Formats: sequence, structure tokens, C-alpha cells
Amino acid sequence: MAKLTTKYLGLSLKNPLIVGACNLSLEPGLAKKMEDAGAAAIVFKSLFEEQINLESMEMEEALHEYDERHAEMVNLFPNLKHAGPQEHLEKLASIKKSLDIPVIGSLNCINHETWVDYAVQMEQTGVDALELNFYANPGSFEKSASEIEQEQLAIMKAVKEKVGIPVSVKMSFFYTNMLQLIARMDAIGVDGFVLFNRLFQPDINLETQDHDFPFNASQPSDYRLPLRYAGLLYKQVKADICSNTGIFGGDDMARMILAGADTVQVVSAIYKHKIPHIKKMIDDLASWMDAKGYNSLDDFRGKLSKEEVKDPYAYQRSQYVDLLMKPFDLLKKYPQV
Repeated sequence: MAKLTTKYLGLSLKNPLIVGACNLSLEPGLAKKMEDAGAAAIVFKSLFEEQINLESMEMEEALHEYDERHAEMVNLFPNLKHAGPQEHLEKLASIKKSLDIPVIGSLNCINHETWVDYAVQMEQTGVDALELNFYANPGSFEKSASEIEQEQLAIMKAVKEKVGIPVSVKMSFFYTNMLQLIARMDAIGVDGFVLFNRLFQPDINLETQDHDFPFNASQPSDYRLPLRYAGLLYKQVKADICSNTGIFGGDDMARMILAGADTVQVVSAIYKHKIPHIKKMIDDLASWMDAKGYNSLDDFRGKLSKEEVKDPYAYQRSQYVDLLMKPFDLLKKYPQV
């Protein structure tokens, strides 16, 4: 029987499947079911500073809605203050205590000071590691890409200096040169990279002529981008690599490890196929390994990475250029055209 144990962020995991940050982890009963199904670790739902700020403003407006309608009503209620991230942190601490597998806290902030402050508070819940969600929605024509990257590097360095647990970064893919930025983060001492953050993008409802924000589930073919970068980063960085997006089965897990990933994160697969699918994915990976004669993940990890593959252009070739070189291959694949 294949041995599926691996390491990620210095943590010993029973297999490479990690449940990514999502609403499923908020409910202790569901978190326990995911653990029982075989999940090796769980990333708790991300703490969003924007959400906390919005809740705080809504509470402030509600408390002062009737101020000054009557002079005596100004002091009718005691002064109250929004609890900030406290509710989220308490839920995180509760989930951590209820599970035997590692729990990773996820953080998504706006301000430099808040990133550090919330990271310290999150560490105090007892979580095993942190995952920082770095992305930037450009809102200024003046701010350069270099400035955005410098801000993220400064935040990462500050967090690493303040907390003692491992810290990973969940990257978006909207960078001019992803590899250079990852190398700079790796030099700071980041413990892991999650490839990639799946961002919510707006849509437009033509019937209501209004903005719509649908659930942005990944699709099976989406695994190719994280696979490419896992293959490029294998043995090029000290940090661990966790592939995320488009991973729906044990075969996808095998592909990512062949490329060089240490672990994978799944969310959409669980929403689509339900929690018991976790066990099927793990069993399918083990069956594939048995069929290929692999006893452990290390036996084939990175076997098809850029570092190990014989074709030097496997990770550099552009599909567009490939089609120019072989213009009739596509017609053979789709003869009805």
C-alpha cells in the first residue's frame, strides 16, 4: 500500500490533501466530517479586514440612528464598540481544539499594521500556521507594480518577525513576473506558497441590468496554471509548494506532485461532490501510485518538473507558437470543423 505522508510548512501530514479556506470550515460538525473523510489539514475561512470594517460602520450607524431626535436620547444607550476580529478568532480557536489535524489560519487585510496585528492575534488561537492572501485590485493609475510588490514584501517581512509559527502566502496570478516576486519572498523566509488565489470577479445580469457576484468555483481544466508554476518552482525555492485551483480528483493530485507540489488544496471539488469525495480522491491517488509502483510521494515528486524533465522547453513553450508550428494538428483533433 502506498505511503501518502508528506510535510508542509514544517507540519507532518498524513496525505497531501488540504481543505482550502471556505465556509465549510466554520461549522465544527462539517470540519470534523472533513477530518474523518481523510483531510490532512484544514485552512479556516479567511478573516477579511474589509468585512470587519463594514460591520463596524453598520453597527455605528445603527447605534446612532436616533441621535439628536430628542436631546435626552443621545445618552440613552451605553457606549458600545465593535468587537473587531474577536468573533472570528474565537471560532478559529474552537475549531482548532475540536480537530486532531493541523488547522491553518487565513488572513486578508488592507493596512500594514492590521496585517501584523491580526497575524499575532491569530497565532494566539493556537493555529499551526498562517496563510496570507496577497492580491491587489488596482484603483490608482499612479501606483506602480513595483510599489505594490514592495508593500507586500514589507508586510510579509513584518509578519514573519512578529509570529513564531510558519507563514505561507496564497498568491494571485496577476503579477508581471511571478517568479521574481516569489524568489524575493522566498529570500525573506516565507515557508510556503499556495498557487493560486481564486478571486471573485463581478458579472452583469442582463435581465436586472445590475452587477452580480456569482460563486466563483474552479473548473477541472483550471489546474494547468498551478501545475505549470509548481513545475517551474520545484527545487528553485526553499519554501513548500501547495497547488490550488481545478483539483477535482486523485489524478489531479498525482499531476501536481509529478510537477513538484508538496500538497494540494481543494474547495470546489468538495462543494460539487460533497465531503465523502475527499476519501475517494485520496484512495484514487493511492491506487494510481500502487499501479505505477510508487511507494511514497517522494518517489515521483518533481519527476516532470522543469528541473528534471529532458525537454527544456516544456514549461516555456507558448500554445500559440505551438499551433503556428503545427497548424493542422487542431483540425485533425476536431475534423468536423
